[in-house]
Amino acid sequence: MGSYLSGMVMPNIGAFIAWGIITALFIETGWWPNEQLATMVDPMLKYLLPLLIGYTGGNMVYGQRGAVVGAIATIGVIVGSSVPMFIGAMALGPLGGYLVKKFDDLFKDKIRAGFEMLVNNFSSGIIGFILAIIAFYAVGPFVTALTNALASGVDWIVNAGLLPLANIFIEPAKILFLNNAINHGILTPLGTEQAAEAGKSILFLLEANPGPGLGLLLAFSLFGKGAARASAPGAVLIHFIGGIHEIYFPYVLMKPALFLAVISGGIAGTFTNTIFSSGLVAAASPGSIIAIMAMTPRGSYLGVVMGVLVATIVSFLVAMLILKSDKSEVSIEEDNFSSKVNESQSRKAESKGVNQTSTTQTMVADDASLVGQQDVKRIIFACDAGMGSSAMGASIMRKKVKDAGLDISVTNASIGNLKDEDGLLVITQKELTARAKQKTPSATQVSVDNFLNSPKYEEIVENLKNQL
Repeated sequence: MGSYLSGMVMPNIGAFIAWGIITALFIETGWWPNEQLATMVDPMLKYLLPLLIGYTGGNMVYGQRGAVVGAIATIGVIVGSSVPMFIGAMALGPLGGYLVKKFDDLFKDKIRAGFEMLVNNFSSGIIGFILAIIAFYAVGPFVTALTNALASGVDWIVNAGLLPLANIFIEPAKILFLNNAINHGILTPLGTEQAAEAGKSILFLLEANPGPGLGLLLAFSLFGKGAARASAPGAVLIHFIGGIHEIYFPYVLMKPALFLAVISGGIAGTFTNTIFSSGLVAAASPGSIIAIMAMTPRGSYLGVVMGVLVATIVSFLVAMLILKSDKSEVSIEEDNFSSKVNESQSRKAESKGVNQTSTTQTMVADDASLVGQQDVKRIIFACDAGMGSSAMGASIMRKKVKDAGLDISVTNASIGNLKDEDGLLVITQKELTARAKQKTPSATQVSVDNFLNSPKYEEIVENLKNQL
């Protein structure tokens, strides 16, 4: 459920960031106050962002028809409430898509030839009309009360000084690949409403703070062993600058005691942000220091930087003590790190409701040599959200393709947005290959263990060169 909720928000993060930039620059307390431009802030928050979420939710369920009905239903809940309707949009968008899908399933064989367009248009309009009225009178007030209750709960936790304790749950949940579910499914909607009232929200920093992971990776760079130590410096850059937090998860899984390091760093960072009353104006995605600083409002830079710095130092010190107390041999360490990389991928599959074993058995193209079976014109790296690791994988492959002198497009996308076409090569992680095959049955499928470092990339490029 958390993955599904975040799937409605993540494709629209650009709109959240645009709203955040406009807010940071043009409101009365912004960098360059502008009364006219500031009038965009409220309509974007109340109408644009919820409508995008509702539209995306409907599209996830039933394509364009589902998206239209989802948006119509969402406008009912928006107008029928007094608070930004992110939660309502997450409910009404998929519901609209589901209902129009069920209508089509029931009547698709009963429509006479020539009446398809008429029935399709009127069915979408009528279903959307009914849902909008229900949302206006029933869902809007209910979600308003729920949102106010959640906001009151968050305020109580903040005022009681207990917010740092949230990291006891957030940091382990991240490593179980619930990071997107927590950040975009829960914290982003609540934080956006809080930022609309206060101009910033500390909730945006709970999961996105790169300090705990940075401290851990720095400790491995200095005190780790074998493959883990050798790979840690490169992982620092990907994590801190690239914002791909998943890169440090295998390091924690390798030594479960290191959960204490990231939890301690998270608590320390949030406690520091609480002291400085720091926050961001919008969600920072990915969790890169660049994105975080871009979303920091005037007056919060010191607090945000200190929150990252303190989290890094505390995580580093705790991880250092744990690593220095380890007396195991390097060869054992290397074997353990490799196994935990695989375990990390397995946990990612489980977090998305995918059984990795059964998925592997249903793969139809697990070998990069299959690239030679068709004329590849386009390569797509696909993951659950179409961001993060798939973007990094596409960047790596794009450079290899360019260096090989190949004129082939290399992009990244979410599994749900894949479209079948000729000449398409889809690269996914193993646990997602079966889903990609369902969306693109005509494409060549290649599955890899890790987007960031796969030996299959060289084989793919070599086979593509042989096609010329």
